[in-house]
Amino acid sequence: MPSVVGLLEQRELAARRSPLAARRRVDELREEADRIHAELAVAEREWNEWVIARSRVGEVLAPDGDVVVSDPSEGLPDPGGRPVRPGPAEAAKPKSVVPMWRAGLVWSELSQDYQRILRALADRDRLGQGPLTCQEMAGCSGLDPVPAKVEALRSKAKRLVARGWLAESAPGRFTLAKDVAGPGGGS
Repeated sequence: MPSVVGLLEQRELAARRSPLAARRRVDELREEADRIHAELAVAEREWNEWVIARSRVGEVLAPDGDVVVSDPSEGLPDPGGRPVRPGPAEAAKPKSVVPMWRAGLVWSELSQDYQRILRALADRDRLGQGPLTCQEMAGCSGLDPVPAKVEALRSKAKRLVARGWLAESAPGRFTLAKDVAGPGGGS
């Protein structure tokens, strides 16, 4: 059986080494945090370059020199998740480019998300059921009516209103604009 003094000496020796081990662990964690912060800075810089590039492409592709202002939150990574770098095909997608409506413009000029909104409103109009809310649009599109999805639809619907494709008959209630027709043509 070890002596009490021997046990105390062992504990004292372990306690003296323990601060060194703890200090070493703190230093390792600081180095890892510095490395992660550096990687984060690079990823954020790359992300910002993609956002600027998408904005510039949207300006160049806008009809009649109209400047297309995209929703700044569109395409942003989830704040709780890792930044995701879009591939080259995603960088130039015209999903935020909504041309001003004019006679003869067809729905195929718009991305699938916008076409879904127009299709839901056209079906509703054809059935004589009146305007749709964004929550109802989410249900028509097969999306969960959670706030994030509803707000994304609201942003798209407001953009369509601003560009002349939709009318907002009452706050938050959307219909096709007066001269916008079905999917085949714009008049």
